[in-house]
Parts: sequence; C-alpha cells; structure tokens
Amino acid sequence: MLKNSTQTLWALLGLLMIVAHLGLIFYGLVPNLMSRPLHLAMILPWVFLFKASGRVHFSINLAITIVGILCCLWIALNHQDLKNQYGFLEGHAQTAMAIFLLGIVMEGARRMIGWPLPTVAAVMLAYGLFGKHIPGEFGHSGTPLGSFLGTLTIAEGGIWGSLTGVSVGVVSVFVIFGAVLNAGEAGQGFMNVANAAAGRLRGGAAKVSVLSSALFGSISGSASANVASTGAVTLPAMTKLGYPKRLAAAVEAVASSGGQIMPPLMGAGAFVMVELTGVPYTDIMFAAILPAILFFVAVWVGIDAYATRYDLKEVLADQRPHRRDVIVTSAFFAIPFTVLLVAMFAFKYTPQYSAALAIFVGLIALLFNEKTGLDLKLGFERLGTACLNAGRQIAMIGSIIFCASIVIGVLGITGLGVKLTSFIVSGSGGLLWPSLLLTALACLLLGMEVPTTAAYVICVSVAGPALIDLGWEPLQAHLFVFWFALLSTITPPVCGAVFIAAGMAGENWLKVALRAMALGIGLYVIPLGMIANADIIRLQSNPFGSSLAFVQMATGLGCLSFGVISNFNGLIRILLGLLGIGIIFARLFL
Repeated sequence: MLKNSTQTLWALLGLLMIVAHLGLIFYGLVPNLMSRPLHLAMILPWVFLFKASGRVHFSINLAITIVGILCCLWIALNHQDLKNQYGFLEGHAQTAMAIFLLGIVMEGARRMIGWPLPTVAAVMLAYGLFGKHIPGEFGHSGTPLGSFLGTLTIAEGGIWGSLTGVSVGVVSVFVIFGAVLNAGEAGQGFMNVANAAAGRLRGGAAKVSVLSSALFGSISGSASANVASTGAVTLPAMTKLGYPKRLAAAVEAVASSGGQIMPPLMGAGAFVMVELTGVPYTDIMFAAILPAILFFVAVWVGIDAYATRYDLKEVLADQRPHRRDVIVTSAFFAIPFTVLLVAMFAFKYTPQYSAALAIFVGLIALLFNEKTGLDLKLGFERLGTACLNAGRQIAMIGSIIFCASIVIGVLGITGLGVKLTSFIVSGSGGLLWPSLLLTALACLLLGMEVPTTAAYVICVSVAGPALIDLGWEPLQAHLFVFWFALLSTITPPVCGAVFIAAGMAGENWLKVALRAMALGIGLYVIPLGMIANADIIRLQSNPFGSSLAFVQMATGLGCLSFGVISNFNGLIRILLGLLGIGIIFARLFL
C-alpha cells in the first residue's frame, strides 16, 4: 500500500522499469551496448537512493547516481562508435568513466549484499592490473591499461557481458512475474493449497510450511525472502501447536532454502545456467525438477520422523481454509502459471515472452479480490506494491550480476580461469571424487559470504571446465555447483536462512542450524547422487530411467533421513543410514 508521495514516486520508477524490460521483449532486437547500460541506469536509483537518509548522505548518493546514469546513457547513445574501438579506451575522459563505472558497480553490490563479492571483484581487478609481476604459472603477460579497462566497460567482455544480458532479458522479467503474483492473493493461494493438502496430516503445520515454501520459492527464488514471507504465517502456526521452536525454525529455513532449487525461477540460477551452458531453459527445468522434488521428499520424511518423536499435531480443523477459499485463491497463481507453462511448452515461445504473457494475466488478477470481486482501488494499490517490489528485487539481482561480471571478465582477459581449472584437475590427481570434494568445499566457503547465484557463477566459472574435462556432462557440473552453493543457507557458521528463521522464532541460531542440517540432509547428498546416477537429471531424454533413478534415490533418502532423525536405538539408526547411502550410490558398485 502506498502511504505517501515518496512511495508513489518509487512506484512510478518501478513501473518505468517494468515497462522498459517488457518493452525489450516486444520491441525486437536492441543492441547489447544500449539495453545493458540502460539496465544499470535504471537500477542505480534503487541502489543508492532508495534507503538514503539525511540531507548530506542523500546529496552524495544523488550525485553518484546522476553521474552513473549519465555514463550509462553516454555508452548507450554512442554504442555504435564504441564498437569500432574494439575495447580500447580513447582519452583520459573515457578512462575516468571506466574507473567510475567499475567503482560504482562494486559499491552498489556492497550496499546491496555487503563486502565479500565486491572484495573478490577488487582482488580480481588488482590481479588483472598487477598480475604480470607474479612469477610462475599464475602470473600473466599483462594487458595495456586502456585495453583492460575498455574490455570491462565499453565492450561486451565485462560489466556489459553475456551474464548481464541474462539479467536484462530473462531474470528481470521473471522477477517482475514473481512481484506481480506476490502483490495479489497468489501468496495466500499457496498457503491455502498447502493447508488443504497437508494440514490434516501428522506434523501438518510443518508439512504446510514445506509445501508453501516449495510453491512460493518456485517464483521468489530467494531463501531469505521465502523465510520472511511464508515464515510469518507458518512459524506462529507451528509454535502455537506446541512444536519446539528450534524445529519450527529449522523446518522453515530448510523448506525456504529448497525453494531456490525448485523450477521455474531457481534464484535466477536457471537463467544464468542457460547462458553459461547453452542448454535451453526448458531442458534445465526438466533436469532440475526431479532432484528438487527429491529434496522435499527427504524433508517430508524427516518431518514425519520428528512428528513421531515429538507427537506433532495436525493443523486444527477450524484453522484450515474452506474448500471455496482454496479454489478461489489458488486461481490467482494457477491461471498465470498455466499461461506461462502452456506458452513455453505448447506454443514453444521463449521463456521471457511466456513470462511476459503471464505477467499481463497476473496484472489483471490484481484487480480482483477474493471476497468482493472487482476492486479497482485495491488493484491500483497492489500494482504500486508490485512496482516497488519489482524495482527492489531487480536492483538486488542486477547489482550482484554486474559485480560478478567483473570477476568473469578478468578471468577471461587474463586466462586465470584456465589456470585455476588446470590446478583443480592436477590437485585432484585427475580423479573425479577428489575434484568433487574440492569443488564442494569451494562452493560452501564462497556461498557463506555471497548470495547463491553469485557463488554459483564464480565457482562454476573456475571449477566447471575442470569437472567437464573429467568427463561430466555440462549440466551435471552446473547443477552440482549450484546445489552446493546453496548449502551455506543452512550450514554454520554463516547460514542466512537459519539466522532469519531463528530470529523470527526467538530461538538460538546454532540449535536451529543443527536441526536444519539434519532435515536438509538431501542438500548434501542429492548433488552427489546426480553424479552417481546421472539418469536423475535426464527426465526429458530418458523418462523411464529417470523414474527408476527417482524411486531409487527417494528410497535411499527416506532410509537416510530416518537414520539421522528417528528415535530408534543407535544401531538401527546407523544401519538405516548406511542402507540409505548404499541405495543412493548403488550405481557406483554395479
């Protein structure tokens, strides 16, 4: 709801962003050095001004924003001439502009997500500038300053690279789709469907959290946003029914983290994967869906074990939604989702075009209220909320991708990516499983400090080629890295989803983390299972083999979850755990 003129102004800026990104889809081909700088220009106010407070602070940020926008507009207006420079800067003015753009991109990322990713980018820039002085294998021959900075800022080898193209052309459109759905009654529809499906079961309140987080996470693509939204409803419901606080918070943290691996959005990872692998988006959806379902199956089994252990109750009958409410509210997300899927799979439209059509349907749905029907006043208030949320979320993801693009650009310019790939292969002795462990550790460590998508991009740029050289399919390697980049949401010492859920539940975060790691054991095992039995990601090409792999891994995960969580005696739990691991990795021994 818009409370004042300032919010109205930001809503209008959000609307401009929505119109611009949808316009790129329908307008036709727009030069990359025009659309991508304009994308940065539109997110700069959200990064530097949206939370600015105090006259001096606001004035400084306003000056930074204006200069940044002018630089972006200059590049967009002169894109044709810049192509003829082939990445070489001409004159001191262009050099100053390049330095400013790199600085504003790193500072923007710092303000949105903190120091770690900008620090990595700064270290990479330093390596690009001074790495020629490093002796031995990890030095490089050096690149002229004008060429190095120019490739990163006036050509398509850095901040305007293909990763930014994904943010402009696909990610932003799906973020808008999620913002439109969440501004209306789709979120309540998710909760009602989950409540109707699982509320009456043993441990029903926890299972409602799992289903609602899976549904919500499929469009939000953010573990933190998932916890904050669904957790506001599910956590009080669980604690009211007597669930231990540490368990309630762990359920919400784990289920919300799983939302990032659930198609279609997957925390923007799916769209980045399209660019990095060249695999069509629909193929990635098919590959990702069964492992994601397996994860939630493992969580479901774990909750069932806890339900037996703690005698967890179902949701009370008077708190479950009426059938009419379920049907009506579910339409608010079912109809746009149907439009999206039919457009993609039946009419073979591109993902972004399909999402744009679904957005238009979602915008119409904003005008309708579950109880009173057509409500134009409420509809415009919801539109304002959607614009605000879309602007903030596009700015968040955009700032991450722009900064990560600096890292990717330097890796390409200096050849460091190839050297690190060779190091991984040689360090593992050319053996598959040691390479897995090195990659998994790198993902976990990096994921502790940066968002999942950024951790995935950086890790897969270095480790992906090494894993493919060892015989992996590209999609196997990318999904493996993406899953392990997500581990840090529930794994101490830095576990963002756990911190948020523990704070909302009023429980010690470490106690929550230990429960979350037990419930989320699938996050640790399923990526390895993808390697041991690659059929699990071949649903599209080998549905029968994929189904058999699913049954096998589901059985193994069920045994493993019961072994970790159940109240059986120690020997039985150990045997169950070993049996589960044996079933999951049986293909390695056959």
